[in-house]
Amino acid sequence: MLHRESGNLALPAASIIKLWLLVRGLWAAQSGVVPLTERLTVGASDRAPGSGVLHELGAGLEPSWQDLLTLMVIVSDNTATNLVIGRLGLKALQDWLAAEWPQTRLVGKLQLPPPERNEAQLRGERNQTTADDAATLLGRLYRGELLDAAHTRLALDILDRQQFRDILARHVPRAAAGEPLYRVLSKSGELTGVHHDVCLLLTPRPLSVALLSVGGHDPREHPDNRDVTLLAATIWPLLAALGEVYGGHSS
Repeated sequence: MLHRESGNLALPAASIIKLWLLVRGLWAAQSGVVPLTERLTVGASDRAPGSGVLHELGAGLEPSWQDLLTLMVIVSDNTATNLVIGRLGLKALQDWLAAEWPQTRLVGKLQLPPPERNEAQLRGERNQTTADDAATLLGRLYRGELLDAAHTRLALDILDRQQFRDILARHVPRAAAGEPLYRVLSKSGELTGVHHDVCLLLTPRPLSVALLSVGGHDPREHPDNRDVTLLAATIWPLLAALGEVYGGHSS
C-alpha cells in the first residue's frame, strides 16, 4: 500500500539523488573546478544498466560535463551519474551532503555489480533523502541561493526538459489549445515499490513540491503503473487548490 508520512522521514532516494549531483556539478562548473566544456570518456566498464542511454551506446564516447549533467536528469542516465560521482569524488560529495544536507545520503555509484560495491552497499544501505530536503533544495535553487544566476538558469532549464512526466506533470492544467498553463521543472525517481517526483511548479507564485512514496505493489516500469496513476490522480486536486491560493489556474 501507499503510505502518508512526515516530510522528515528518510526514504530511499532513488533517482532524485541526482538533484543534489546536478547542483554540485554546476557548482563545480561555476567554481572553475570542472568546466562545462570538459569532456569525459565513457569506458566500457563505466556503462551502468537501468535508466539512460549511454549504456546502449559504444564505448569511447566523450560527452561534455554539461552533456553528462543534462543526461543525468532528463533521461535519468545512470552511466552519466556514475561519471559525475567519479569526477566530483564520492568522499567529497558525502562530506558536502553531511555538512549541508544531513538528511540526504549518497552511499555510492549506481547499479554496480556486487564485486564493485563498497562496504555500505554490500550491507544493503541505500542512498536516502526526505521530502523536506528535496522541496527545500528546489526552493533554494529557484531563489538563486545555491548557484550564481547563469548556472541557476542552466539547472532550471535542465529540469524543465526531464522526459519522465508521469506523476506531477501528468495532469497539469492545460489551455484550450492544449498547452500547459504551468511549467513543471521536475525530477522523478523509481525503484520497485518506490515512486518519487519532485518539482518546481511555476504558478504565478511558484511552488516547490516533493512527493515521495513507498510501499507500492505494481512492479511494472510503465506509465500505467497503478501506483503511479493513483499518485498522479490524487496530487492534482491539492495542487489545483494551491494554484487558486497562489493566483494561478485550476481545473
